[in-house]
Amino acid sequence: MTPGKLKLGIPKGSLQDATIALFERAGWRIFASGRSYFPQIDDVEIECMLVRAQEMARYVEHGALDAGLTGNDWVLENESDVERITSLTYSKVSRGTVKWVLAVPEDSPFQKPEDLAGKIIATELVEFTKRYFAGKNIPVKVEFSWGATEVKPPTLADAIVEVTETGSSLKANRLRIIETLMESETQLIANKTAYADAWKREKINNISLMLNAAIAAQGRVGLMLNVAKEDLEAVSAQLPALNSPTVSQLSGGNGFALNTILDERVVREVIPKLKAAGATGIVEYPLSKVVL
Repeated sequence: MTPGKLKLGIPKGSLQDATIALFERAGWRIFASGRSYFPQIDDVEIECMLVRAQEMARYVEHGALDAGLTGNDWVLENESDVERITSLTYSKVSRGTVKWVLAVPEDSPFQKPEDLAGKIIATELVEFTKRYFAGKNIPVKVEFSWGATEVKPPTLADAIVEVTETGSSLKANRLRIIETLMESETQLIANKTAYADAWKREKINNISLMLNAAIAAQGRVGLMLNVAKEDLEAVSAQLPALNSPTVSQLSGGNGFALNTILDERVVREVIPKLKAAGATGIVEYPLSKVVL
C-alpha cells in the first residue's frame, strides 16, 4: 500500500451519481468518465475505485480497499467484518432509507411470510433472505435474481424480496408488500487494519465529518437579522431553530444580531412573522455544510 494514500471505494451503479454529488458538496471533486473504474479526485491523498455496492464490503474486509461506501444491506448480506464509521442517509432518489420487502402478486392468496412455506422466493439478497426465513422456521427455496425481479411472480417465483424507496415499481408490476425485512442506508465502512493506522483513521474520520456536514446542510438555510432589545424575546419565539440562535450585541448597544439555521421549507412562513415581531435587516443565505 502506497504510504500517504487512502484507497476509497465509490459505489458503481445506482448510487454513483448521488455519491459523487455528495462528495462535491463535502469539498471533493470526483471525475468519473468513460469506462474507467479509477476516477480522479482532487485530493492527492486519496485513490478512488468504482466498485459495485454489492461487493464493496468484501473488498474492504479483505483489505483491497481501505474504506468504501455501501449499503448496510450488503454488509449484512456478506456478513462482512468491517468498521462501521458512519451512516449516511442519502440515496439515488431521496434522503431517506430504503427498504427490503417481501412482495407477492396483488391477487395471490399469500398474506404473511408463513403462507410461503415450500414456495420459491426470488431476490438479489439471497443469504440474508435465507437467514430471515430460517429464523422464522419457514422452509422456502431462495433463488438468486439476476435482475428484473419484479416481473418474476407468479410465473418464475411465488414471491420476491426486493429493495424499494417509494414502492412505485412494485405497484406498477401489480405487487403488494406483505413484510418489511429491513431498512437500510448507505454507510462509510473501513478495513479494520487500515482503521488501526493513525493516519488512515484520521483521513477516514475527516471524510466522515465532511460528508455528514454536507448532508446536514441539505434543505437548510442560514438566517441573519437584527432586533431591538425590547423585541428580542418576541422575535426569538418565532425561530424554530436547529439549535438556539446565536445572539450578539450590536456596536453602540443598539440591539442585537441573531444568526440561526432553519429548514428551508419554513422560511417563507417565518420571515413575515419575524418582521411583524420587530426584526430588521433579515438576510437568508445558503449553506454548504453544517457540522453538528
